[in-house]
Amino acid sequence: MSLQDKYKSVLRLGEDFGVENGSVIEEEGVLKVRGTAADQYTKDKLWDKIKEIGGTNPSDIIADIQVANTSYYTKHTVAKGESLSLIAKHYYKDPMKYKAIFEANTHILKNPDLIQPGQELTIPNV
Repeated sequence: MSLQDKYKSVLRLGEDFGVENGSVIEEEGVLKVRGTAADQYTKDKLWDKIKEIGGTNPSDIIADIQVANTSYYTKHTVAKGESLSLIAKHYYKDPMKYKAIFEANTHILKNPDLIQPGQELTIPNV
């Protein structure tokens, strides 16, 4: 099995996320991947997939993933039934960090308990 086949789901995920300036080269038993992710969340998801396949410190892949926008972690479009604490739990694994999301979005939110489906929220770096 080639390394491109082994890490096919990583490459596909990069395409799905719209990673730009991507390149993939396999040489001397190492897959060299590079590209620019839109935000840190996207980069983290790509690394999670790499580690899922190759372990915590894979020796058969080198990934140089840059981040285009470092001013926030990601953007999130509110879905029906979501709350800020649910969104915080998803991104930060801590529902109490909803306050950080609220503070980053006071230009569109006046109350942390009142969010609407379709609102695009900035998820800040914490």
